[in-house]
Amino acid sequence: MADLKDTAVIRPESLSGSEKKHGEDSAAVKERILMHQELQKTEPPVLPIMTLFRRKKQQNLDEIATQPSVFDDPEKARYFQPTEKYENLHRFDPSARWTWAEELPLINKLDWKITLWACIAFFALDLDRGNLSQANTDNFLDDLGLSTNGEDRFRLAFLCAELPSQLVSKKVVDIVAPILAFGILRLRGHRGQEGWRWLFLIEGLFTLSVGLWSWFMMAPSPTQTRAWYRPKGWFNEREEVIMVNRILRDDPSKGDMHNRQAVDLKRLWKSLCDYDLWPIYIAGLVFGIPVGPPDQYLTLTLRGLGFDTFNSNLLSIPSQALGIVTMLTLTYLSEMWNERSLMGMFAQIWILPNIIALAVIPSSTSPWVRYVIVTILLSYPYPHAIQVGWCSRNSNTVRARTVSAAAYNMFVQVSGIAYSNIYRADDKPDYRRGNRQLVAVCAANIVIYALIKVYYIYRNKQRDRDWNAMTREEQIHYLETTTDQGSKRKDFRFAH
Repeated sequence: MADLKDTAVIRPESLSGSEKKHGEDSAAVKERILMHQELQKTEPPVLPIMTLFRRKKQQNLDEIATQPSVFDDPEKARYFQPTEKYENLHRFDPSARWTWAEELPLINKLDWKITLWACIAFFALDLDRGNLSQANTDNFLDDLGLSTNGEDRFRLAFLCAELPSQLVSKKVVDIVAPILAFGILRLRGHRGQEGWRWLFLIEGLFTLSVGLWSWFMMAPSPTQTRAWYRPKGWFNEREEVIMVNRILRDDPSKGDMHNRQAVDLKRLWKSLCDYDLWPIYIAGLVFGIPVGPPDQYLTLTLRGLGFDTFNSNLLSIPSQALGIVTMLTLTYLSEMWNERSLMGMFAQIWILPNIIALAVIPSSTSPWVRYVIVTILLSYPYPHAIQVGWCSRNSNTVRARTVSAAAYNMFVQVSGIAYSNIYRADDKPDYRRGNRQLVAVCAANIVIYALIKVYYIYRNKQRDRDWNAMTREEQIHYLETTTDQGSKRKDFRFAH
């Protein structure tokens, strides 16, 4: 391969009048064509963790890892240049090439420095959001004179803060939280305070510490990791070039805004009016309702079945541990098969027979039988991660993606308000009326996911018909003159 790193970066503002008209001079066009011919989409070598599931193969780490993109076509590349204020513009170079030997260690570096701490931060977030379940085993509701009838003020407050925060809880905390509660709740009576008060205090201080440290830990962008307390930064120039171009080649729309650009009210309204994302919002509203009440009051239900405070907390762990396995499996299969709506439907099919069982089993049934049913129910494959990515993929612009991610999670929180009112005090202890309602919602959800898939298939067929009816020249003219943005572009296809 030629020395591609010396190829000039060409932007519309740097071209002469004739060059702008034709894109690039003939020599540059030929060079770009040759580069594109050499560049074929390749799969990454199998990572160490995946060798547990695949037969080991010889991998050539010296192969080019750079993937094809619109930047390889000079006619298209002119319309996808990053904005002048894009914070990583100085590392943008469409001619940059790198190997798997460079990319894979960099991905591991990002995982350790960014992803790991993000997981810790979300763990701390959800620790405080989820410890109400453990507090319920320590007479939290009785101490404050509350009942199970729709105590959802927390969700209302979280909903109001969702647009600026965009935080998503992590399921792993539901395993650790009961273990912590098993010890902390034993402080009941110490200094005259209830155990749940100590639980809130200790876990709250941990969350505060993680939040303060995250302020210094998290860098604004791949090229902005240097600070007075981190003078050398995390990455060298070569690594920054790889990261920036890897991101933009995968999704050029990520260069449309800079990381300090706010979404104004006009853009916010425009994003919320994008009706093609409404089906995913509806999925976010309804998918968690069938499992919400059993999960929310699991520890309280276990207490009602005769288990003590500490055993109730420990017995809540297996369902969450199994839930992690099923969630990761479902997410992996979703990416492998490029399927989303059917995966969401499968999660509801998992839930349905267990909810039916809870609605019809006799009151005299052994507590352990009820426990097994609830454990299988709550270990369902959680499709939240799939749907967040689905929402992002169908947004197709930074503006829409920023708002849609928050809007989607707002609908998830609204579902929490809804299901908090299903298990009522007058329906205790079996909650038969509530479980029948959950059966109806779950059955409706299966139909909803099917309709979402049909809708996106229909929209894609509409786009295909309109796009294929245009000549090549008309398509290029459309790309050059269109004011359509994001998912409204005729060359965009929805994931489903």
